[in-house]
Amino acid sequence: MHWTELPAEVLALLRGGTVIPAHPLALDAQRRLDPVHQRALTRYYLDAGAGGLAVGVHSTQFAIREAGLYEPVLALAAQTAREWTDRPAVLIAGLCGPTAQALREADIARGLGYHAGMLSLAVMKGATVDELVAHCAAVAARIPLVGFYLQTAVGGIVLPAAFWQRFAEIDNVVAIKMAPFDRYRTLDVVRGVAAARAEQRVTLYTGNDDHIVLDLLAPYSVRRGDEEVTLRIRGGLLGHWSVWTHSAVQQLQRIHAAVEAGRAEADLLALDARVTDCNSAFFDVAHGFAGCIPGCHEVLRRQGLLRGIWCLDPAETLSPGQAEEIDRVCREHADLSDDAFVARNLARWLA
Repeated sequence: MHWTELPAEVLALLRGGTVIPAHPLALDAQRRLDPVHQRALTRYYLDAGAGGLAVGVHSTQFAIREAGLYEPVLALAAQTAREWTDRPAVLIAGLCGPTAQALREADIARGLGYHAGMLSLAVMKGATVDELVAHCAAVAARIPLVGFYLQTAVGGIVLPAAFWQRFAEIDNVVAIKMAPFDRYRTLDVVRGVAAARAEQRVTLYTGNDDHIVLDLLAPYSVRRGDEEVTLRIRGGLLGHWSVWTHSAVQQLQRIHAAVEAGRAEADLLALDARVTDCNSAFFDVAHGFAGCIPGCHEVLRRQGLLRGIWCLDPAETLSPGQAEEIDRVCREHADLSDDAFVARNLARWLA
C-alpha cells in the first residue's frame, strides 16, 4: 500500500497535524486482555477529539507480541473505531523487530485497515546506516511508514541526521514521530527531512513528552544550500496524550490558532512548563522513566477508564513516590485534566 492510496480525508488529517494518543493496553488482574476497558479507551480517545490512534507501540507494551496479543489488540482498536464514529481517524500500527517480523506485522496491520506503520528500530542496535535504511525501505514497500526516534532511556538507538535524510527520501514515508527527549537529536530529524527535500510529504510529529507545547509552537529554520527552510511540527503522537486527551485536543487547537495568527501567547509559553511538570510524574522521570507506562495507567485508573495499572510484566509498576507525585500534579494542574469530561461519558464508553 502506498500513501497515495490513503483516503483523502485521512491524509489531510495526518498532514494538518492532529492528536494521536499512543494507545495503552487494558488488562485484568490476571494480566489478560480486558476487552471492555480496551474498547472504552478507544471510544474515549475518539470522543475526546483525537484524530488518530497509535496501537502496538511502546505505550501498548512491546511484549504484546510475545503474549500473542498483537493482532487481537490491533483488530479490536480498528473495529471499535469503525463502529464508534463516522469521522476519519488515522490508524497507525506499531511495527518492530528484525525485517522478517516487521514485514509480518506490516501485513497484519494493512489487512486490518491500518493506514501506516510506525517502525521501531530498537532491535537494530549496532546496524550501519545502510542496513537501517535497507530495513526501512523493505517495510515501506508494504505499508506507508511513520519514522520513530525512540529515546535511548527506554530502548531506542541514536540515529544521526544522515540516517534521517535517507529515511525521508524513501517515497512511502509519510511522517516521523520525534521522541528522543533531546533537543539536539530532534534537530537532527528536522535537518534530515529538510536535506531530503521531503518537508511537503513527511509530516513531523512530536513524541517529546517533555517538550510538547514548545515543539508545536516553534518554527524550525535550517539551511539547505543557499536557502533557509522553515519546518514545523504539526501534531503529536504521544504516550502523554493517552491521558487527559480532551484537554490535549483543546491545547492543540489553541496552538494551531496561535501559529496561524503568527503569535505565541505568553500563557501558551507558560503552558509548556506545566505540561512538562505533569509528564514528570506520569512518566516517572525521577526513576529514569521506569514507571512511565503504569504512571499513565494510574491516571486512567483514577478516572475509571482502567480497572488497574497491571502490565504484562508483573515487575512493571509504579515507582516509590510516583503515586504521590501524580497526586501533586493532579492537584496543582487540575485545570489541565479532563476528569469531568470522562465522568460524563464513562458509562457510555463501558457499555
